[in-house]
Amino acid sequence: MQSSTKLLIGIIVVGVIVFAITQFGGSGSLGPGDYDAFAQCLTTSGVTMYGAYWCPHCANQKQRFGNSFQYVNYVECDQRGDDANPALCEEKGVNSYPMWEMPDGSFLAGEQTLEALAIKTGCQLEAAE
Repeated sequence: MQSSTKLLIGIIVVGVIVFAITQFGGSGSLGPGDYDAFAQCLTTSGVTMYGAYWCPHCANQKQRFGNSFQYVNYVECDQRGDDANPALCEEKGVNSYPMWEMPDGSFLAGEQTLEALAIKTGCQLEAAE
């Protein structure tokens, strides 16, 4: 097997492991998260995250929100994913993951810090106590 094929397989395996840990490592029910109000503000402001279930960067992004990610408007772009909407992703021109659509219609590509999202949207970033 060529080294590039081995590297690709390794990346895929790591991505699947990260996804499995972030998606199935918890108790199974989502309780309150530390950033619920922030995530809800993003959604009500018109922010959308586009991603794919197999994307390790998307898994990292979701992990930053913890249980609060349940309040983020998320669009699954891979037709094999749950509740997928690849047509919307194509219509929006999403070509990398994660991709954040901002209220003004602009896009931010790649993983974003919560602080960067707060600055871009004006949503207050405060962790629950």
